[in-house]
Amino acid sequence: MRSAILGFTAGVLALQMSAALPSTGQMLACAAGALAFIVLVRAAARYVSGAGSACATIFTSLLLGYTWAALLAHQAMISQLPAADEGRDLTVIGVIDSLPYRFEQGLRFNLQVERTETPGATVPPRIALSWYADRRGEAILPDSVMPGERWRLSVRLQRPHGNANPGGFDYEAWLLEQGVRATGYVRAGDANIRLDAFVPRFATLVERCRAVLRERILHALAGRQYAGVIVALVIGDQRGIEQSDWQVFNRTGIGHLISISGLHITMIAGLAALAASSLWRRSFFTGAQLPLRLPAQKLAALVGAVAALLYVLLAGFGVPAQRTLYMLAVVALALWLGRLSSVTHVLCAALGVVVLLDPWAVLWPGFWLSFGAVAVILFGGHGRIGARESGLRANLALAGRTQCSVTLGLVPLTMLLFGQVSLVSPLANAVAIPLVSFIVTPLALLGSLLPEPLCGWLLAAAHAAVAGLAALLGYLSALPAAVWRAPAPQAWVFLLALGGTLWMLMPRGWPHRWAGASAWLPLLLQVPEHPSVGRFRVTAFDVGQGMALLVETAGHRLLYDTGPGYAPGADAGSRVLLPYLRMRGIGELDGMVVSHSDTDHTGGALAVLGEQRVGWVASSLGAGHPIARAARHHLRCAAGQQWEWDGVRFEMLHPAASSYADPGPKANARSCTLRITNGRTAILLAGDIEAAQEAKLVSTNAQQLRADVLLAPHHGSGTSSTAAFLQAVHPSIGVFQVGYRNRYKHPKKEVYERYGQLGIQRLRTDEAGAVTLDFGGGVDYQAYRNEHARYWSAPQP
Repeated sequence: MRSAILGFTAGVLALQMSAALPSTGQMLACAAGALAFIVLVRAAARYVSGAGSACATIFTSLLLGYTWAALLAHQAMISQLPAADEGRDLTVIGVIDSLPYRFEQGLRFNLQVERTETPGATVPPRIALSWYADRRGEAILPDSVMPGERWRLSVRLQRPHGNANPGGFDYEAWLLEQGVRATGYVRAGDANIRLDAFVPRFATLVERCRAVLRERILHALAGRQYAGVIVALVIGDQRGIEQSDWQVFNRTGIGHLISISGLHITMIAGLAALAASSLWRRSFFTGAQLPLRLPAQKLAALVGAVAALLYVLLAGFGVPAQRTLYMLAVVALALWLGRLSSVTHVLCAALGVVVLLDPWAVLWPGFWLSFGAVAVILFGGHGRIGARESGLRANLALAGRTQCSVTLGLVPLTMLLFGQVSLVSPLANAVAIPLVSFIVTPLALLGSLLPEPLCGWLLAAAHAAVAGLAALLGYLSALPAAVWRAPAPQAWVFLLALGGTLWMLMPRGWPHRWAGASAWLPLLLQVPEHPSVGRFRVTAFDVGQGMALLVETAGHRLLYDTGPGYAPGADAGSRVLLPYLRMRGIGELDGMVVSHSDTDHTGGALAVLGEQRVGWVASSLGAGHPIARAARHHLRCAAGQQWEWDGVRFEMLHPAASSYADPGPKANARSCTLRITNGRTAILLAGDIEAAQEAKLVSTNAQQLRADVLLAPHHGSGTSSTAAFLQAVHPSIGVFQVGYRNRYKHPKKEVYERYGQLGIQRLRTDEAGAVTLDFGGGVDYQAYRNEHARYWSAPQP
């Protein structure tokens, strides 16, 4: 069974790494091949060794897993929003089937569409909507929106689209997993009407219960800093936790506890099973002799499984919660049938159920960390002989060994997924695990269910415990050596480190166990890859409607602009730039240029400055701007500034130093314009300069403008990229950093066509994803969506 499940999982993973879905004929061929292989192996069973039989089982299961995942993917991709319906005003009727999330500008929720009232329009059955409080005359929010309500709404939709960057979150894959095939927002108008207060369905009932519990917690803890943490522990909704708190939790390695984790579910199931068993053994203090009718062990297993199911439903059915539920269910079923299996069979059974029901789960770090942690615990505990000791001291020693095994065992996987590992994690978890699992979570659950005043008292006590823990974690997080960073390892480095880890986790008596630590050296001592002397690389990130580029030479790195802010606590710095830098193992930037004050260029600066060591910041911002104050050293960019790094020359062409004395020009007119060249090839980063500034540059610095690559000024707006400017620059490639279907309609059609008419190759980040350009004797480029194509996100030309 274990070989079959592992092979099935490998097949599912192979499909999720594919650039295109197999055709119906190919899926039938895979299924037929698997069945034929099964028949052949069984027919030749007497001639096949045990190892050969296992290999045959894995291969057959791999084909079946690939076919199954492909079948579900085809089903999920059937419902598409037609391109002609993107951006249209549509009227739909549907039921809110998710927990709405209220944020500063409005709220977000998913809508199960029942009917489309717009003639000729086709809307997918499930869509994600934002309803803004006030956005340039858009819809005004109602007093409350709850799960299970039926609404008629006027909406504008678009196909699923997310930013595509190395090391970034794949929003399109996540929407596919959720069954959401269009996103959009609610329009203003009289068409927005609540039709029914509640539509009774199982899913809406669960979500309504979650909403009620969340409101109780937020009301009892109004104004408290860590109310979002309590909500996450009770119902699994983590969206209310501040980004700064997440940074502390992740740096200290306890992020796995700030949700309904497997440990919490097991604890609740165990308590429920213990209570049920105790009462059943005593026949509920009657003379019915209930254990004679049904053994107390079986009843306890059933009650524990039901309690786990209810808690997992509150959790929103996340992967860690699913894994625990399925393992508990397998144990309960095995006990009922009298076939209690080994723990490895239980783990594999849970793995099989997860990938069978949710084949996209293999895409997320939580899947691998969740099953990896349990596997490490099992491996670290195998082969131990001798009588088991009891008592507090023995239990503490066992807990310490288990925590040590998990910490060591997950280092290679953590480095592969995140490019960093918390060095303070063992200490932080030693305190956080018992506190959160045995004090905070029970208090939070009881407080959310009991009436006032007990509700308020218990929730306040839980919050006080979290606040105390957060203070300790904040201190640990601030330590200079709290986190070790290195580039995400290559396959051979990861496998070598994994082998060394398994060697270290062998039982006592295994020869030279700690010699396995030497296999970690290539993993931990990697250095970020960089161009050779005289060459440079520019990465234009896909940040939506904004600019952000990383320039790398042999020994230096410069960030030009930092992208937009998306929402309070969410910006291009935290969502795009920092994940990329962590993946690359980059912990320091030599410089940062912030071209001007528009928020689509400054949005991520403070996040980057808060985590990265940045040598200096050059900008056109005033000294009182928050970015200037946060910089270690700030200077204003001015024409004539120049420096050289590793054979690469940087020249600031605009604005003139005298322009700062004139309060008249708007921010765009002072965009820091930077030319970078190695003497053979060059790129021109023009920020948001417009026609007047372009004309001035052409008249005064025409020869200095020459570049092989041009970052399209002002995202290709109608007020920039004049013909004279393009002819003076004479680029072979034009890069447009724009958001998908952005409201400014950048790049303007006539401007985009102008580039084409001049023979300039055009690259758009909304189509190509992040674009990496290598400058040597010539210019080579890679488009992320092409290099990492997946079937849910078609590659672009």
